[in-house]
Amino acid sequence: MQIPWWAKLCAKMALSRLPFGYSVWQKLGLFRHGNMDAGEYAIRIFQSHMEKSCFQQRLAGKTILELGPGDSLATAIIAAGYGARSILIDSGRFIRKDINSYVELVGALAKRNLPHIDISCCRDVDEILELCNSRYMTEGLDSLRMIEKESVDLIFSQAVLEHIRRYDFLETMRECRRILREGGVCSHQVDLRDHLGGSLNNLRFSERVWESAFFSKSGFYTNRIQYSEMIGLFAQAGFKVEVTDICRWDTPPTRRSRLSTEFIRIPDEELCISMFDVLLR
Repeated sequence: MQIPWWAKLCAKMALSRLPFGYSVWQKLGLFRHGNMDAGEYAIRIFQSHMEKSCFQQRLAGKTILELGPGDSLATAIIAAGYGARSILIDSGRFIRKDINSYVELVGALAKRNLPHIDISCCRDVDEILELCNSRYMTEGLDSLRMIEKESVDLIFSQAVLEHIRRYDFLETMRECRRILREGGVCSHQVDLRDHLGGSLNNLRFSERVWESAFFSKSGFYTNRIQYSEMIGLFAQAGFKVEVTDICRWDTPPTRRSRLSTEFIRIPDEELCISMFDVLLR
């Protein structure tokens, strides 16, 4: 039985107020930050962004920055096998502390005959990061501001940009442009669907309600920046924009009459865009 979107919304609002840390929800499989803690998935996502950005064969000596690594240090481990260092930036400390999942990731890399490092000597995640010559930073935009100008070769994210707070989005993109080296590239996959039922139910609410602290801290927040607006913000931040793929619904999945007034006049063509891939240079 599929749980209605409104039931998920109410449940998350209630559960997020309970006095438990993220590690508890992580163990229960709730409020997860992506799937990068699953080895095969992490490898596939990493390779996908390397191929899109044409970096796959020239990673040695490069610096990769992942926005929103979520529950895992997977990118640091995978990149280290290719001789690259990583900077992982998130809005909180969400990574798994149990190193067994990272040992399994190395095993998956070895099984596929992909470059990998030996982490058997590491006792905790801090030692893994040191071995990988990588940094894990957890202050979001403030962490980006601490990165040296023109010091990163590749920035990528997987279904993360839509979670950046609306009022931080442009400044986040400007910081990414600042730290990107000449010849560098950003590769992002953006998911415009609501994160309640894969539709557009997030557009039902007014900005005042949706951007309130009560809603934004309940585990289902997306910034609701639509495709054309987001493309414009990339350009405003100083990037040259190349959209490489767009996924669409045949018709808008949520009835227009149910949308909040600020979204009700958006054309169907725009509302039908569910996901897109973009390269920024």
